[in-house]
Amino acid sequence: MSLWTRGGLSWRDLLWRILHQIYEDRVLGHCAELAYYFLFAIFPLLLFLTTVLGYIAKAHIEVQTNIFTYVARVSPSGDITALLSGTLREITEGRGRAKASIGLIAAIWAASNGMLAIGGTLNSACGLKETRPWWQRRITAIILIVTFGVLVVSSLTVMVYGGPIAEAVADRYGVGGLFATAWKALQWLLSGVFLVLSFEMVYNYAPNLEGSREWGTPGALTGVALWLGASFGFRLYLSYFHAYSKTYGSLGAVILLLVWFYLTAFAILMGGEVNSELAKASARRAEARARRKVRRVKAARG
Repeated sequence: MSLWTRGGLSWRDLLWRILHQIYEDRVLGHCAELAYYFLFAIFPLLLFLTTVLGYIAKAHIEVQTNIFTYVARVSPSGDITALLSGTLREITEGRGRAKASIGLIAAIWAASNGMLAIGGTLNSACGLKETRPWWQRRITAIILIVTFGVLVVSSLTVMVYGGPIAEAVADRYGVGGLFATAWKALQWLLSGVFLVLSFEMVYNYAPNLEGSREWGTPGALTGVALWLGASFGFRLYLSYFHAYSKTYGSLGAVILLLVWFYLTAFAILMGGEVNSELAKASARRAEARARRKVRRVKAARG
């Protein structure tokens, strides 16, 4: 049964159940936990992405610039972007090819810790018990990180090189500027698809799910919408209020980064909660139908 049917729940009932689960599953506390893990995983992940893209594009510095150009579009503050780019630049300075290769392996391993934390938190939030051995969880986390990296690389490739490709196709086939304009819109659509697919990968494989897996779920769309809304809403707030720099001084950028990670964790967990509640409602509905069918059969025989 598709999750889009909402298991027969009204929008009001679904919202009430999710709000109840936020309290029951201590979602806000888990968000703080994930924000802490994200802080330690973000720089290895960025190092992994820039190293892979650097090998592909043969232009490491240019790749970093392109990455942070698009990070700045979703980052709620320029201070966060500057903190990430500055720290990554310090990490990568003076690294030779051998160090880069070793650093890439270490980066994947360290970034997988964040994915393990997401899986454990989704298990707790969705009422699942972890039964997989530690090595299977670690391998799954590494595969998810690498897959996430591939999706990000694909998204950045579309955004960075999509314009020249569209212009070349337009010139070759004489389709004019209309194609180039349509391609610009398609670039953002493809980036959105890669983002939704990233959330789906996390929801399907990070927690200890059993049975068939669903794709194109309401939870993934909810998570992406919440993350984008929270990021841009936080940016709007910071454009009018600058309380963090006044309160925390030089640590203001770090605090902003942690708050952004907290909001990111909330979006991820809420998407998982939506899928979990819809799955539970669908299961209850299927059980009710089965009981009614049994009663009808008994009544017909009696």
